Order: sequence, then structure tokens, then C-alpha cells
Amino acid sequence: MGLLGAWLCLSLMHPAWAAHAYAQYGDIKYPAGFSHLAYVNPQAPKGGEISLVPPTRLSNFDKYNPFTLKGSAPPALGSLVFETLLTGTLDEPTTAYGLLANDVTVAADKKSVTFTLNPLAKFHNGEAVLATDVKHSFDRLTSKEAAPQYRTIFGDIASATVVAERVVRFDFKRVNPELPLIAGSLPVFSQKWGVEGGKAKPLDKIITDTPIGSGPYKIGPVTFGKDITYIRDPAYWGQDLNVRRGMFNFDRITYKLYKDSTAQLEAFKAGEFDYIQAFVAREWARAYAGKQFDNGTLSKKELQHGNAGDFQGFLFNTRKAKFQDERVREAITLAMDFEWMNRQLFYKAYTRVRGYFVGSDFEAKGAPGADEQRIIEALQARFGTHVPAQIMQDVPLPPATLLDPASGKTLRDNLRRARDLLAQAGWTYTDGALRNNRGEPFTIEFLDSSGSMGRVVTPYAKNLEKLGFKVNYKVIDFAILQKRMDVFDFEIISNRNVGSESPGTELLERFGSKAADTEGSGNVIGLKNPAVDALLDQIVTAQTRDELIPRLRVLDRVLRWGHYAVPHWYSGIHRVAYRNGKFEQPATMPRYYQPEFWVTSTWWAVRPSEK
Repeated sequence: MGLLGAWLCLSLMHPAWAAHAYAQYGDIKYPAGFSHLAYVNPQAPKGGEISLVPPTRLSNFDKYNPFTLKGSAPPALGSLVFETLLTGTLDEPTTAYGLLANDVTVAADKKSVTFTLNPLAKFHNGEAVLATDVKHSFDRLTSKEAAPQYRTIFGDIASATVVAERVVRFDFKRVNPELPLIAGSLPVFSQKWGVEGGKAKPLDKIITDTPIGSGPYKIGPVTFGKDITYIRDPAYWGQDLNVRRGMFNFDRITYKLYKDSTAQLEAFKAGEFDYIQAFVAREWARAYAGKQFDNGTLSKKELQHGNAGDFQGFLFNTRKAKFQDERVREAITLAMDFEWMNRQLFYKAYTRVRGYFVGSDFEAKGAPGADEQRIIEALQARFGTHVPAQIMQDVPLPPATLLDPASGKTLRDNLRRARDLLAQAGWTYTDGALRNNRGEPFTIEFLDSSGSMGRVVTPYAKNLEKLGFKVNYKVIDFAILQKRMDVFDFEIISNRNVGSESPGTELLERFGSKAADTEGSGNVIGLKNPAVDALLDQIVTAQTRDELIPRLRVLDRVLRWGHYAVPHWYSGIHRVAYRNGKFEQPATMPRYYQPEFWVTSTWWAVRPSEK
């Protein structure tokens, strides 16, 4: 079918939306034909290099395929080498603009979306990005060859259909205003990636084959498993697009991997790399100091952002029998003395995480409002005991141990409450240990990959031991930890979910019953609750933000009453340090951002003559 035929097909669909962008709730900041994003410098020069470390605990890599379950891919591979049909921005949470696609058309019945590909779009091998490549990528990522979370993320997309050479349609299983964004987020790779001897390998057999993507960078020099350099493609097809102008300015971006945080920080001070993000308040206050910071060689900054608060906590694996009673989980939560930790360990730098959507419109507060009550009553009628009995009360807050006598809260009070809950659940202190009626002791194992949680677990363990728990804290390599998490072979782990300004389909993968049995899924806690599944269905089908807010607040209530995690802490700033005199950054800061991507995508190198 030619372009005219494709246009006729699309016109007969009577589209509800046909534009350069798609907004879940109809708000588009940048009009058609806009010149560049507000938070970039469109005249930023190309050239130079930057070296950095990933913000994750990744300590090695063993493959070049980020889409499969087994193994570890190098940092930033997905964002630098591969591209999507649409791209989000750092100043709008629920809007995406054309990247590989230059037009997005939503059908009048909202049951499908059609993308027209930009005729300029090319892969690194020089071949055009075609609709067949998009379909190939979708089919592979939703097959059993890919990491299982992709089948959850794209689970409401029934199929991808090639309409014309550069036109592809995605049909949906149900109406969900987020689905055009999800379809637009599909990573696209060439059908020729992994072809050997004229035969295509299954996706899970593509391991060290050089990726064939369309992004601004290609893989350059590599010390396999340790360091990787990405080289800017001088022939990058999208460098003049409005969503790419002024972006990806470095000729070379190098990631260095270290086994532990101490070696990493010392390497930064020694000049082995240029930029780092700090996550430990004590290190930030005491270790990010010295002569190089004093004389201006190194700079440390606390950057404000508008992100929703992250959820971080010690997560229980409820697949384990000993963690299936919510009274046990609540008792373990009561033993954490956050206020003491914040004073003695964190330099009062943090705020306690209260719930799963902290600091956002979606955070539940106090007793349910009328709109929340209606949702709760309907859930209670359908699912009975699967809805917490106390849900109409004020939403629970993390236990406090404030010194203010008026609060009436002390650690001793919390431990007494924990003791009573454990007794109700059948665990009592006998013969020097907390035991069940069979005499079995209650052991707990905390897994960590960096060792940084040791100073948190140590005082926490002392409180747990007062209740009779036997606590083991074990540090293992990140790759091993990831493998154990993928198959749910753990008891308690520390985990962080980045906050979202518009939570949606990703929650299916995090809290849905189907994901609980899917290896590699984000449902770390193993939650299986039909009431939660029903809530998730209501959330992903919300047609307006006004519908979304009370549904998410009710989900927050259900999860908090379930005591599936020991809430940690969060900060409203990003802490970063970098080498002075090497880089410039745009004058305008974005609102919603993670600093690593902001740096690699919008900063630029200072030219020698400008130093």
C-alpha cells in the first residue's frame, strides 16, 4: 500500500486524536512545529566527553541485550542506543511527542492507535526504520523470549499490524487512555539484530551481538563487564528533530563500574570519572569533602526537583509462610526507630515514607473522603475480607518514637505493641528466642548488595532481637542479588520505586496477582489480592485525573493496611557532585527528572578556548 492508500485508511477511521503528540488527559504543552524543549540549549555545541557511574548498584555486565531476563546489561544502553515511537519530556508527566513516529492517531472508539513513522528514521546500519521492524519488536518483546515484565506492560495490547511500509497500528483489548502512551513507549530494534548465517536467533539467544538500534549513540570501546563507552553517531538521523535539538551533545559517554561505593568515591576524587550521584546522607556530609571540594576542582550540589516522592522500604517476601500474617509484618515494622536513625545516621536529611504515593495528590490522608468511600464500599461488597477491615479508619502512619512527651510514643511502647501482635499470630518468646507452637525460632535474613544498609540494619536488628528474632544481614554481589530477586529467593530486601506523577499500568507489574508468579516481575512482595486487582483495573481505565486520584488513594490505603513493607525515607533533592570547568548546563531546569539522564542528555562539554 502506498502513502496515499495509507492516508485513506487512516482518514476512514474518523480519528479521535491525530497529532504530533498524545496526552493521556489532553494537555499538550508544545504545539506542532515547536523548535525545541524548554529545558535545553538548542545551540549547545557537540563534542567532548563525560565519564560517570550508574546510579544503580550494578557492578558488572555480561550482555548487550537489555530486554531479556537472564544476565545484566550495561547502564544506559536502553536510553542511548534504542528509541521509541514517542518520547516523553522532563516537564510533562503524561504527554509524549513523536520520535520514530511523526504522527499518532487514536481511533474514535479508543480501541486502537496508529503511528506513522518518520521517513528520516534510520537504524545504525543505515537502513530505514519500517513498520515491519516495529511489529517485529513488539512480537519479540511480548513473547516468552523476552523478560516477562514486557508481557505485563504491553498486556492490554492485542496485536501490532503493519498497515503500510511506514504505518503501524496497535489494537487494544480494552479502552484505557494510557495505552497509546504505552504503545508509543515500545523500544524498536532492527529485524536484522541477531541474524546469523541468514537465520534469526530467538531474542533470548541474542547476548553479545552488537545492538542495531536507532538512537544517538552506538557502543564504542568496552572493557567487558567493567567499563563501556558510547560513541555519538555523527549521522544520527534525529539530531535536528525538535525533541532532540540541543540534546545528546557529548561525543563520548563512558560508564565505569566499581565493586563498592567506597572504591567508587575514591576513584571520583582521584579523577577517574567526572560525575556521581550520592544516595547516603552520611557520606554526602562527611566523605564528599576535602581539598578538591575546597579549591573548586570538584563541586557538590543539592538540586531541587518536582518529582513525586519515591517509595523505598524493606519489602517482605509474602511467598514465605512466616511473612503471610499481616500482624507479623506490622510487628517487624514497629521495631524500626526512624527518628533515632535520622538524628544519628542521616544528619536529619530525610522525611519518613508514609505510603506508596508520598508527596503526591494520590497519597491517602486521614479518613477516606466520600469519593473514596464509594469505591471502598463497592470493593467490600465484592471481595469481603480481601479488603482490610480497618480501611474506613484514618490511614495508618509509620510508627514514631518522638521525644516529645505529648506524643506518648516511645520505642518501648512500639515493642510492647509488636510483642502483643506476635503473640496473637502464634509467636512467643521461649527459651531465648521467638518461637511458634512447634518450637521453631523466627529467623530473618536481610539481603544487600552494597553494604550501605549495614549501618541501618545493625540498630534495627538490635530492636528485633529484643523481641526474640534471630537476624542475619548478608551482603552479596548485585548480579547475584538480582538473580535471587528474579526468582523470589529472598526474605527481606531493600527496594526503591521511583515516584510517578501519573501512576498507571506499571502498577499491574508491581502489585497485580499475575505478576506475583512471573519471574523477574516488579511484584517483589508477592501480593495476590483480588480486591487489589480490581482496583488496578479501575486505575488503568480511569478516563480523567479526577477519576484516577481517589482510586489511587484507595489502593494506597489497602497496601498500607497490609503492612507489606517497612517504610524507609525520601528526600526532595538530588545530591550530585561533578568535576568543575569541564561542563555547561542549560539555564532552565526541568521539573521532573532523574539527574543522570538530565546530565547525559542536556549538558555539554566546555571547549578548550572557553575554559
